[in-house]
Amino acid sequence: MSETDNDHFPVYQVRPRFRIETPLSVEDLTKKIKTGLGKEDAPCKGRFAYNQVTLYLPVEERHYWSPQLNLTLEESGKGTLLRGLYGPRPTVWTMFVFFYTAIGFAILVVGTMGISYLSLGKPAAILWWVPLLALVFLSLYLVAYFGKRMGKDQMVTLHRFMTESTGLDI
Repeated sequence: MSETDNDHFPVYQVRPRFRIETPLSVEDLTKKIKTGLGKEDAPCKGRFAYNQVTLYLPVEERHYWSPQLNLTLEESGKGTLLRGLYGPRPTVWTMFVFFYTAIGFAILVVGTMGISYLSLGKPAAILWWVPLLALVFLSLYLVAYFGKRMGKDQMVTLHRFMTESTGLDI
C-alpha cells in the first residue's frame, strides 16, 4: 500500500474488514507477524491469544480515536483464512454503543408518553424532546465519524505493517 493509497478504507464504513485465504499455515502467519513486531522499527505492538492477533499502536502514539486491528486466523482446506477487523478499542466502542442505546431508549419512552398524552386529549409538550434527542444522536454520530477520520492514518499504518510482515497483498 503506497503513501497515497490512504483512501483504501471507506470512511463511511463503521468497522472496515477484510477476508483472505492464503496457502500459509496459521503458525507461519503468526511467526511472520511476531518477527515483524520484533523489529526495532516496528510501527505497532501486538497481542496473541490462540488464533487471534490484535495489532495496536504504541502508547506514545495513541490517542482516544486510535484504531486497532483484530486478526482471526482459521485453518482451512487450502491453508489459512485470515479475517481482519479494524475498529476502535473496545472501551470506546462500548461507550458509543451505550450512548446510542440510551438515546434510542429515551426517544422510545418520550415518544410513547407523548403519543399517550395525545390519545388522551392532553397537551403533549414532552414530544419536543424527540427532535432534541434525535439531534443529540446525530451529534454523537458526527463525533464518531470525525474521530474515525482522525484515526485513518493510523489504520493505514496498521494495515501496511500487517501486509508487509505477512507478505500478503490485501
